[in-house]
Amino acid sequence: MTGFSVPTEIVPLRTRVEKFLETHVYPVEHLLHTRSPEALAKLAELEALARTEGLWALGHPERLGGGGLSMLDYAYVNEVIGRSIPATQIFGTTTLQTVLMMDLVATDDQREQWILPMVRGDFRLAFAMTEPGVSSSDPTQFITNARLEGDEWVLNGRKWFISAAARSAATIVMCRTEAEGVPLHESYSMLIVPRDTPGFEIVRDVEVMGLDGIMSGHYEIAFNDVRLPASSLLGSRGQGFELAQRRLGPGRIFHCMRWIGASQRAFDLMCERANSRLLNGKPLADRQLVQKHVYDSYQDIMATRLMILDAAARLDAGEQARVQLSSIKVQAAHAVHRVVDRAMQVFGAEGMSDLQPLEAMYREARFGRIVDGADEVHMQRVGKRVLRSYAAGTGWDFGLQ
Repeated sequence: MTGFSVPTEIVPLRTRVEKFLETHVYPVEHLLHTRSPEALAKLAELEALARTEGLWALGHPERLGGGGLSMLDYAYVNEVIGRSIPATQIFGTTTLQTVLMMDLVATDDQREQWILPMVRGDFRLAFAMTEPGVSSSDPTQFITNARLEGDEWVLNGRKWFISAAARSAATIVMCRTEAEGVPLHESYSMLIVPRDTPGFEIVRDVEVMGLDGIMSGHYEIAFNDVRLPASSLLGSRGQGFELAQRRLGPGRIFHCMRWIGASQRAFDLMCERANSRLLNGKPLADRQLVQKHVYDSYQDIMATRLMILDAAARLDAGEQARVQLSSIKVQAAHAVHRVVDRAMQVFGAEGMSDLQPLEAMYREARFGRIVDGADEVHMQRVGKRVLRSYAAGTGWDFGLQ
């Protein structure tokens, strides 16, 4: 394999996904960007069709009922799925990072009750970390807490920007369970809170830029003396931080895979427009500044894609790849923003309208610099880790690290 070219055995699957998008998804994208009952009905129809065609949950472990693709193979497929924002729902990709995290520590009962149905697409689970009034870049400040009374947890606190919480069967809540004096990174745990539990309150739906239609719904939630059985604990007491990192790491690369797909679609649209649009009898493609847009976007896509595939290969090899994951999170979010922006410029006013998918892609791209860790946090982490290796006298070997 040269230059991370798509493996021969993955090409047919990619082609099937691409054909599905062209036939079933692109024609109804406008509908899926609404909150109408028709949009939800169409989403359910397309999800069922994806299951029928064997395109559902392709990256989920095979032993749990998923497609069983490796991280690298999934990257080749997910970059196609990323060409359409609603496709992340249609192909069942949105539950993968939660499934992978839960599968590490779930009891047999939790696996039967939550994980297997989630892989099948019966429901999804929300994940609640971020809190109002607390800088979530430092989760040791979280104040949502749970105390164990007999054989019940009593949960109190508030979370917000929780994706799909109102339409999820349960929410996994990061909360403090340990007393003062316990090291902060060993003081937080995760509890599974079914949606119909007394004291679970949806406060409001917070509108988020770039996430509309079937992708909308980011909620503020209050927990008011929510009582849960002791068996609601996910993993061990004090394991919350470890599990959160196990979830967020893969989650970051899944976002990046999809953003490459969005970049590639915007690039296709820009190049087609440049060749077909005439100005003074000549195509825009003859203009040097348009050629510069093409060059810059090509560079953004190729460099980012290779970084993502490298990180995926490292994860498959069992590495944590923390530097690589933080690096691609920043790089991919900025790259897709730049590529879509250039495509909009070539389209002019049409690119700003809903006649093209670019304006929706542009809004989602801006969201990318915040979701799963702000740029500044990842930049700092990369700098700190690299400098730490030099301080230890090992340096940074780009061929090995």
